[in-house]
Amino acid sequence: MSTALTGAPPDIPAHRPGPAATAGPVQVDRLLHPDPAVAAEQAALEALLRCWARETGAAPGPDGHLRIAVLGGAARLSAPVRHWSPAGWHRFGPATLAAGAAGDSRGAPVDAVTAAALLAAAAAARPDPGQIADLAARVADSVVRTADILAHHRAATAPVPGGPERSEFLAAEQSLLLGHPLHPTPKSRDGLGPAQSAAYSPELHGSFQLHWYAVDRELLAAGSALTESADRITAQLLGDPGLLPPGTAALPLHPWQARELAHRPAVAALLAAGRLHDLGPAGAAWYPTSSVRTVYRPGTPWMLKLSLGLRITNSRRENLRKELHRGLEMHRLLESGLGAEWRAAHPGFDIVRDPAWIGVDHPGLGDPGGLDTVLRAQPFAPGDRAYCVAGLVAERPHPAGGPEGGDTVPSRLGDLLRGLAARTGRPLPTVAAEWFLRYLDAVVLPVLWLDGRAGIALEAHQQNSLVLLDADGWPNGGRYRDNQGYYYRHSAADRLTARLPGLGTRSDTFLDDPVIDHHFAYYLGINHVLGLIGALGSQRLADETVLLAALRGFLAGPAATATGSALPGLLLDSPTLPCKANLLTRIQGLDELVGPVATQSVYVDLANPVAGA
Repeated sequence: MSTALTGAPPDIPAHRPGPAATAGPVQVDRLLHPDPAVAAEQAALEALLRCWARETGAAPGPDGHLRIAVLGGAARLSAPVRHWSPAGWHRFGPATLAAGAAGDSRGAPVDAVTAAALLAAAAAARPDPGQIADLAARVADSVVRTADILAHHRAATAPVPGGPERSEFLAAEQSLLLGHPLHPTPKSRDGLGPAQSAAYSPELHGSFQLHWYAVDRELLAAGSALTESADRITAQLLGDPGLLPPGTAALPLHPWQARELAHRPAVAALLAAGRLHDLGPAGAAWYPTSSVRTVYRPGTPWMLKLSLGLRITNSRRENLRKELHRGLEMHRLLESGLGAEWRAAHPGFDIVRDPAWIGVDHPGLGDPGGLDTVLRAQPFAPGDRAYCVAGLVAERPHPAGGPEGGDTVPSRLGDLLRGLAARTGRPLPTVAAEWFLRYLDAVVLPVLWLDGRAGIALEAHQQNSLVLLDADGWPNGGRYRDNQGYYYRHSAADRLTARLPGLGTRSDTFLDDPVIDHHFAYYLGINHVLGLIGALGSQRLADETVLLAALRGFLAGPAATATGSALPGLLLDSPTLPCKANLLTRIQGLDELVGPVATQSVYVDLANPVAGA
């Protein structure tokens, strides 16, 4: 869904201005407050203001303050701009609210919940009180959870990240303390109480036993692209064959989902009839990863992508049947020879496979039925330096005067780059620029190759993308994970179906090229690459204008000549780019996993900082 902002005050431009029209970068001079509750408020306000600036085109005035007309123009919400980012990762000081058309930066302090309600009302021609209340409630929930997360990490007793085997992969999955920097409710998880949050949240180093059902085999639904069946794999993961009644298969469930399912009429009827059997919690502990519902257990070759009916950020996270088929299809496509061709060009990159799934077929369950689970291959050894990109760039706030000190904004990426600069004796910005260029070759170029050469685009946003680092910390490979995020181009249908006849029949994955170009530009171009540039710039690791120039050289060189993808040309030449508007999507109450891909989210036109570099 593409839209322009409705009801915007007349002094807000239609598109975000290019770098020449901005107030310019301002020194980042703060760490988040030592009080976790105050720090959580600061982070939430900053995310809301970033969203507003991106989605409405608002820019700071000559005095370096962002001012937003609210209450029908009767007041102004104002915040000082501490860093204006060409890539959109802006920094703001505390927000205030003042009466009058001009507003006053010395107005009364305003909290994130109030700011969210004011912005939601300002964004709509006819404000919906229900949507405003919903957004405000989710912002409040996100702030409280963020404060709990920060308090947990600042406590002397906080566990060492990475679980019992000190897994680098798991440690990175647990490190998104503030969440998506351009989402109004990044830590909203309605329906989780405090004890549940402690057990189920990756940022709180949670862990839990799976809850198990057994399903009569006449109701069993499963698929596997392997020689081993899905039900055999789940029986091994259960670990105790004596728990399974005769003629049944083992179904792993998230414990929150198991409690919720028992109240759904169709599931309750199957349990009462003895066709589903509640086996209860069993087995060793599993650890939630950054998506919350995908879980990891040390020592097993499998991760599980569980159905979870919680609304996390914008969507309820229950597996759809077409997504399960996509995982099998992609594994079979790659094993048909496509994977060998891809590895020959880019040996360091691959897709984390989802080659099997298991669930229940019953007409009363619908789709999603809430009982389906993806069996995901777990390819990483404990010492492998495999990092979720969103976790690598995420801020790890410490109290003022903490170990990082000064005005440094700490992150795993910052620590890595400062270490590289110290060991090599080179300036930090130079090292950061080289790291970025190596990253483009190791992680972005293979994704463009798969699009241009095979006709498959990946929804490669930062949380779906992993970077592999060598012993020194330089990028040397990557992985993509997410069976929801595969797009097959209609223009490539003949060559793809020649590799795998029947492709897309059950997965509903073929899309028109313009729809794919639209989404690919956002997920890989804006969220992923520009998000990385914004993180490097806002954390004072590199100059964003230098990185944008480096990106232009990459797009005009190997990205264009070696891949055949249309995205490099789009990023280089289009004056605007389609950008998902997380605030407007949230205000409209959309679930981004429901409905056709083209209309699941609100999109706005963003002035293209690459073309303007």
